[in-house]
Amino acid sequence: MRNFRMGSLLDRSFRLSIALKGLDALLETIGGIALLAINPQTLNRGVLTLLHQELSEDPQDFIATHLLHASQSFAAGGKYFASWYLLSHGAVKLVLVVELFRNKLWAYPFMNVMLSGFVCYQVYWFALTHSLMMLFLTLFDLLVILLTWFEYRKQKTLHQSQSRRGAL
Repeated sequence: MRNFRMGSLLDRSFRLSIALKGLDALLETIGGIALLAINPQTLNRGVLTLLHQELSEDPQDFIATHLLHASQSFAAGGKYFASWYLLSHGAVKLVLVVELFRNKLWAYPFMNVMLSGFVCYQVYWFALTHSLMMLFLTLFDLLVILLTWFEYRKQKTLHQSQSRRGAL
């Protein structure tokens, strides 16, 4: 793939969005590994220590109660699910991002299928939580799907024209 500053706005947007997906994939993978190394009870105690004052002042604090609930769920057995989720998603996205940067045609539709699955899950999760972060993530994934589709069409055309020239 060419330099990030070269090409049309569409090309640069595609490369930037894929680079961001790669960074996200790397952080997910690192996070999944880190979760495997963390003792759930230690994490729960740390969260309780951090939130103690906030909860003593406002026992109904939205963020604090949700963080506490998440750490308790993690301690109760969510560790392996969270680790598996982060590692699997991170690893798959990492492989696809690398292959997209290598212009492997098969990676474009796979990326769109994978992101479409994430979008479906994110829409479901947004319907439950009304999380603005989930909405922004979903919109970003839809943009990446669109940019990937345009880039796939362009790369496919380039590969076909190169194959025709090679056959002559």
